[in-house]
Amino acid sequence: MNAGLRPPPRPLPARGFTLIEALVALAIVAITLAAGLKAAGALSNHAARLAQMTAAQWCAENQLAEMRLSGQFPDIGDTAFQCQQLGLSYTGHIHVRGTPNPNFRRVDTQMQDERGQGLLTITTIMGRN
Repeated sequence: MNAGLRPPPRPLPARGFTLIEALVALAIVAITLAAGLKAAGALSNHAARLAQMTAAQWCAENQLAEMRLSGQFPDIGDTAFQCQQLGLSYTGHIHVRGTPNPNFRRVDTQMQDERGQGLLTITTIMGRN
């Protein structure tokens, strides 16, 4: 063998990503981002719905507290009222019904949003003072 000659260099393995690998990685990132945006949108909608329901509940509870504080035994019948909380308008309906015991009344307070969509109902029993 020739002492001054070296064997020819071996070709180096290719480095980097192929086009297919890059496209697959890009597709995975795009799907992940889309799922994240959808989840963030759902959280935002749930937070707005929670705020709306909480404000409607405050309206209903305020009406029931007003009835209790008036000290009068509620008459059987239906009453409508308007309420504003957190800059939103709500419509409420109070339905007073009798019970088997004439010393008590069932009071249902139903709340609706500005479009008339039902939000919640709070039911309580009020007794004669």
